[in-house]
Amino acid sequence: MSAALFPRTPPLTGENAELGREQIRACFHATQDRYEQLFEVLGGDAAFYEKPIPLRHPLIFYFGHTATFFVNKLLLAGLLDERIEPRFESVFAVGVDEMSWDDLDDAHYDWPSVAAVRAYRQRVRAVVDAVISRMPLDLPIGWESPAWVVLMGIEHERIHLETSSVLIRQHALRHVRPHPAWQPWRTSGAAPVNRLVEIPAGVVSLGKTDASYGWDNEYGHHVASLPAFQAARHLVSNGEFLAFVEAGGYRDAAWWDAEGLAWKTYAQATHPSFWVPADGAWRLRLMLEEVDMPWNWPVEVNCLEAAAFCAWKAAQSGLPVRLPSEDEWLRLYDHAGIAEVPADAPAPANLHLDHGASCCPVDTFRHGDLYDVVGNVWQWTQTPIYPFDGFRVHPLYDDFTTPTFDGRHNLFKGGSWISCGNESRRSARYAFRRHFFQHAGFRYVVGASIPVSQSAMPASQYESDKLLAEYAEFHYGDPHFGVENFPKALADLAIRAMGSRPARRALDLGCAAGRSSFELARHFDQVTGIDFSARFIGLGVQMQAQGRLRYTFVEEGELLSYQERNLADLGLAEARGKVAFFQGDACNLKPNFSGYDLILASNLIDRLYSPAKFLDSVHERLNRGGLLLIATPCTWLEEHTPRAEWVGGFKRDGENFTTLDGLKEKLTVHFRLIEGPLDVPFVLRETKRKFQHTLSEVTIWEKQ
Repeated sequence: MSAALFPRTPPLTGENAELGREQIRACFHATQDRYEQLFEVLGGDAAFYEKPIPLRHPLIFYFGHTATFFVNKLLLAGLLDERIEPRFESVFAVGVDEMSWDDLDDAHYDWPSVAAVRAYRQRVRAVVDAVISRMPLDLPIGWESPAWVVLMGIEHERIHLETSSVLIRQHALRHVRPHPAWQPWRTSGAAPVNRLVEIPAGVVSLGKTDASYGWDNEYGHHVASLPAFQAARHLVSNGEFLAFVEAGGYRDAAWWDAEGLAWKTYAQATHPSFWVPADGAWRLRLMLEEVDMPWNWPVEVNCLEAAAFCAWKAAQSGLPVRLPSEDEWLRLYDHAGIAEVPADAPAPANLHLDHGASCCPVDTFRHGDLYDVVGNVWQWTQTPIYPFDGFRVHPLYDDFTTPTFDGRHNLFKGGSWISCGNESRRSARYAFRRHFFQHAGFRYVVGASIPVSQSAMPASQYESDKLLAEYAEFHYGDPHFGVENFPKALADLAIRAMGSRPARRALDLGCAAGRSSFELARHFDQVTGIDFSARFIGLGVQMQAQGRLRYTFVEEGELLSYQERNLADLGLAEARGKVAFFQGDACNLKPNFSGYDLILASNLIDRLYSPAKFLDSVHERLNRGGLLLIATPCTWLEEHTPRAEWVGGFKRDGENFTTLDGLKEKLTVHFRLIEGPLDVPFVLRETKRKFQHTLSEVTIWEKQ
């Protein structure tokens, strides 16, 4: 391989294990070198500590984070016996999850010096090199192989190579300096006219099958048959996007959906983020400098801006212009005859750091009838990321993908100029929040509206701040109208039904803000709380960590009350240490969530995308003689559960088929009904004077 090429992802197969070991070692060191070289562009230590944007940590965190990731994963895998620097491995462990554009992170951190972090990285490098030398290595490399953990660390660092370059691009110019290893393209000109290309109907198949490292969301399978559609020949250029800006696209609310309008209003956006007004003209901020606007380079915007442009373009042209789906991008890839980045030659695209440290003109790299099907910039799609059939979470990185299965993270495809390794491959599936800035642009397509994905998991519907406050109040607030607190009532029912049965471990599925989990911990030795919503889990985690929860509640209109609830006041302080919270999918739980004496499924089954999957397999999670308590208001809605997946609430053979009928049909193979149905009421407070009063049907089942 040419020394000028950044090493590709090492293969998982081969005939010579020792050759494979050395390929992994070379890739590890090259990635470490390139990552540290990126931080050489910072113009002094001060640049490491000033945040490029309020929503992220300062760059000192990212300088240390990728090394800490190696340590933490090697410890989990049993390849290290002890930590290298415990304080660093605490402060550098978890980054800021940009939950919302206005979710500011104002926490104070006692960051170590740049020199100390640089020395720490060298210590970690030596330790990982030693692990590579001594780890057992059999080919092919699979998920359980020690080598997989090392590859995970390498690919994780390559992701941060890209995301850190974006943060550096967002940094003040005074904090960066030119660097010979990070020189941008210098060619530019007028934007080409963008024309539509006919894409014939075809079938796409997704699901990783090649012998290279992949993240968990790439595995499984998905097949879709697509009708013919049209696609723009080029990525949307700065020049093409200028027409939208000059037409008042950022001022006119008509082109923006509710999410886009809220972001635009908050950000006070009037043009793409990297465009810089300059004396009646436009300049472009690159990673390390500003240049005169290259109109034939791709515009770099977030998904909300791309969607607004498409809405405007549709109105101007009279055509159904929109962003492509993930399936349609794969159809473009296959139609263009794209191949993976070669191992020993430059990529035929602006990809994998093979050409320059910036975008390039959109008519530089031709791929069949199209340009830039891969490379130059990531391409936003309209598809929120979802799990393929057969999806499994990797046990050593269980929160890589699952927090993004919330309907708020859209996939983008194709990679950018700095996308390396796994990021550059056809099978790559990376998703970011729609307001997120990356080296990302878009290509539009013309075709009839289609579902976001033929098999996409419906998103969690419980993510707004208002609903979070309502559920915090529902779990920890005062009772109303003489109705007992619902999470507590269910936990009390479950504990009473347990009687003298073993009470070692309980699983609270659909735990939401966590009250039932704490209540169950009064009786059980250990309680696991799982919910699909990462933000709901955050309420339980905060209550557990701090013993209190603070939130604002809407009383009327814009009038708020400030609430603080304490576990001690609820008599639950001693339960804190017996509960563990996780985000997870009840239809697709990890294997380690098993061996329970009780499973509580609270108002869950009529909010699942496939309740039958859950009901058919839930017995595998319970010990013999264990209990399953199901509570459901039986409010079947297609926004949560596709009609074909309902287990009740419809006519069958002309007769009513209730949810209870469906439960009996599904569960009696492995369970017997020992109590119920019981109607348990609950009250959900929405404002000072508006409440929901609902009856949940409760049944209790014993595993045979």
